[in-house]
Amino acid sequence: MATLNFAAQPKIQRGSNRIEVDFDSGAANTLWVTMARDIAGGRQNFSLPILNGLHELLSAVKNDDVSWRHQGQMKPVHYTVLKSGHPDYFSLGGDLEHFRSCITRQDKTSLYQYSKLCLDILYEWATTLNNRATTIALVQGRALGGGFETALGADFLIAEEQSEFGFPEIMFGLFPCTGGMSLLARRVGVYEAERMMTNGRIYSAKELKEMGIVDELCAKGEGVATVEKFIAGHAKRRIARLMLQRSRYRVAPLDYQELLMVVDEWVSTAMDLTADELRVMEMLIRMQEGR
Repeated sequence: MATLNFAAQPKIQRGSNRIEVDFDSGAANTLWVTMARDIAGGRQNFSLPILNGLHELLSAVKNDDVSWRHQGQMKPVHYTVLKSGHPDYFSLGGDLEHFRSCITRQDKTSLYQYSKLCLDILYEWATTLNNRATTIALVQGRALGGGFETALGADFLIAEEQSEFGFPEIMFGLFPCTGGMSLLARRVGVYEAERMMTNGRIYSAKELKEMGIVDELCAKGEGVATVEKFIAGHAKRRIARLMLQRSRYRVAPLDYQELLMVVDEWVSTAMDLTADELRVMEMLIRMQEGR
C-alpha cells in the first residue's frame, strides 16, 4: 500500500472543522480520521467541537451501513484509523475547563450531557464499527484520560515510541468515566486495570507494549507507515480475522447499561469535589491550555 500524502488528499471536514477525513479507496478501503489541532494553540483534548464532529462522523458511517461515499459511489469501510493532528498529543482527555465550570455552577445537567456524549461516541467506536470494520488507534504523543480510553476502544492500538499513556483523574478525585475499566480489563484483567487507574502513573508506549496493551510499536515519525504495513498484512486474511474479531466481542461485550451507570456515578462524584481537588484540576487545566 502506498504511503498516503495527506497534504495532497482532499479533506472532508466535519464538526466545526475539527474532524478531517481521508478515504483510501484502494484494496484496503481505509477511512483515515484526524482530530484537527486547535488553532488557538492549546493542547489536544475532547472539546465539544471535536466530540460533535466525531459523533456526526460515526453516525454517518453507521447510517450508511459502514460505507463511505467516494467519487460518487458508496464504498464499504474495511478499516478506520483514528489519529491526531497535534504533533505531540493524541488527546489529553476531557475538557477540564468545561468540567470545572459545570462543577462550580453545580450544573449537573450539562456535565451529564457532555459525559453521555463521550460515552455514546466511545460505544459506537468500540461496537458498531468493530462488527463490520477493523478499527485502529494511531497514537503519536500523549494519550491521557479519555484519550487513553478512546485508544483502548480500537481493535488495535499502534503507538510511536515517544507516546505516553495514563489515567490522571485520580489526582483530582475522579476516575475514567466512559469505559476505561471495561476496555482495559479486556487486555490486562480487572485488578490490573483498577491498579493502573488509581496509581496516577504515566506509562511509556514500550511498557504498554510489554503488557500487551499496545499492539504495535514504532519509531517516532513512522506511525502512518506502520499502520499501512499492518493493514496490508491484516487484509490478506481480512474476512477470517473479522470473524475472530466479532467472536472476541461476543465473548467480551461492552455493556452499555453498565457504562451508563459509570457516567451517573462519575457525574455525582464530580459534583462533590472539594476545593483542594478543584485546585489540582486547575493545574491540569493550565497544562491543557499550554500554560
